[in-house]
Amino acid sequence: RILGEKAVYAVFQPIVSIADGVVVGYEALARGPKNSPLEYPEQLFSAAKEQNKVWELELLCRTRALEKAKAMPAGQKLFINVDPAIINDERFQKGLTKDILAFYQVEATDVIFEITEKTAINDYKNFRQILDNYISQGYEIAIDDTGSGYSGLQMLAEVKPRFIKIDMELVRDIDKNPVKQALMKAFYDFSVITGMRVIAEGVETVNELNTLIQIGIPYGQGYYFQRPAEGFWGIAPSVREHIKSKNEQKKCESFHTPLTMPIGDIAKPAEAFSASMWGAQASEYFKRNPYIMGLAITQNDEPVGLLMKDTFLTYLATQYGLAVYMNRPVSLLMNRNPLIVDYYTPLEQVSKLAVAREEAHLYDYIIVTKEKKFYGITTVRCLLEKTTQLEINRAKHSNPLSGLPGNMLIEEKLQEIIHEDAEYAVLYFDLDNFKAYNDVYGFENGDKVLCLTAQVIQKRITELAKSEIFVGHIGGDDFIAIVKQNEVVNLCKAIIHDFDARIHDFYTHEDYQRGYIITKNRHGIEEKFPIVSLSIAVVKSMSHNFKSIAELAEKAGTVKKQCKLTWHSCYCIA
Repeated sequence: RILGEKAVYAVFQPIVSIADGVVVGYEALARGPKNSPLEYPEQLFSAAKEQNKVWELELLCRTRALEKAKAMPAGQKLFINVDPAIINDERFQKGLTKDILAFYQVEATDVIFEITEKTAINDYKNFRQILDNYISQGYEIAIDDTGSGYSGLQMLAEVKPRFIKIDMELVRDIDKNPVKQALMKAFYDFSVITGMRVIAEGVETVNELNTLIQIGIPYGQGYYFQRPAEGFWGIAPSVREHIKSKNEQKKCESFHTPLTMPIGDIAKPAEAFSASMWGAQASEYFKRNPYIMGLAITQNDEPVGLLMKDTFLTYLATQYGLAVYMNRPVSLLMNRNPLIVDYYTPLEQVSKLAVAREEAHLYDYIIVTKEKKFYGITTVRCLLEKTTQLEINRAKHSNPLSGLPGNMLIEEKLQEIIHEDAEYAVLYFDLDNFKAYNDVYGFENGDKVLCLTAQVIQKRITELAKSEIFVGHIGGDDFIAIVKQNEVVNLCKAIIHDFDARIHDFYTHEDYQRGYIITKNRHGIEEKFPIVSLSIAVVKSMSHNFKSIAELAEKAGTVKKQCKLTWHSCYCIA
């Protein structure tokens, strides 16, 4: 009756870029008669299989999906589920789908065949040849439910799809499960090497989404974004803004070190519990959530204790433990002095506090507060992982000589401050007469002078700057510093004082007393070159409304030329 009356309709669920929150396509999902036992696809196709009507049902579902596809927003893809057995069917291969596409004015390049795992593939060579035929017509291929059923590694290797859809069971609670995170990272690394694109299915919570963004997964699908609907719905603006915010936060981590990154950036919002909670309730919660290792105990939204799972189970294992503690409040067992830190406490400081704890509590959760209210938790493992990641990122994009951030990070930081409302000052540092020094004393000593310069700048800026700072090494003898303040006169004076006081250590006594060295200039003519000095060109946002890095750099270049007119260390401010 369903086939005869064509009593099937299509619903569509968006597939979202979790890099920017843009909908990139829709999966077409089949539904049988509403409020009937065959409304949902699992029961519907199971019944069709019993009646040997899978081909007819698939064709009807595909037709219903393509019938509505003409209303799909331009530039987006339509994912259509296809059983491998159907693709092998001669009727499918005769171009029936192509005729339906033409009838409903849908381009083949907008259609992705999503190979479901309902049927095992016995002849991959023949199956691959069939797929190549469709790919040549403009269709693309996705593997559905990767990680479950028949959708294993062999299918990925043989089919070589454009998209890999990761089964929702691997996504569920991924924020709490290190094993699932490791598997997802492996899929991500595989996709980067092969050029395939990963779609995480079944995203239902903000924490799952955040974890996927952190790993680098490009696309997601699930109830958190949008439930399946009969129309082509987008996602809520709040969800899109959250995605953009988390990606910006991830990007900004490039600038962070363990000294500057706040612990709140890696804390996960968590459920809080009352001190009056009974032991039996805590036991039941731990059973339902096997990856939760501790419970934050709060009173009036402020943390007052921590109940770690291992501690709790240890007490229950004692003689009469079950009888004594199951029907009593957890306040009897909780740690009343857990490590509680503010959201903005740097990772390095938290690390020191964490390892200073007693041995018995060394791996307890770390509780994070914001404005003195409970915010969330993090673990020693997360703390160590993030610290290591920051150090690796910093090393990868840093100047190998000074260890300071290199050009890519400098450019990103400049772009960031230009678009902020806060006042800032950019200091460009340049060594005068440095080439002549290199020619006389050699590159090894020249490198030591560069390291000295980096040390002096960092030390003084860290001591005297009253707000967020950034120090970078542009290359050669050029350095840059950014401070979010406009009062920089004392800062420049202190840096010049330290530099001039220490540069004499890099000259022979005779050269330094004489005040110059003799070597050939760029034209091969011998010339006297003064002792290396430091020029600081300063541009301030208060005086200029820069629209781009190019504008800022042009102004700094002009100021630097003024500094070069002076034959000793100096600073100029514009």
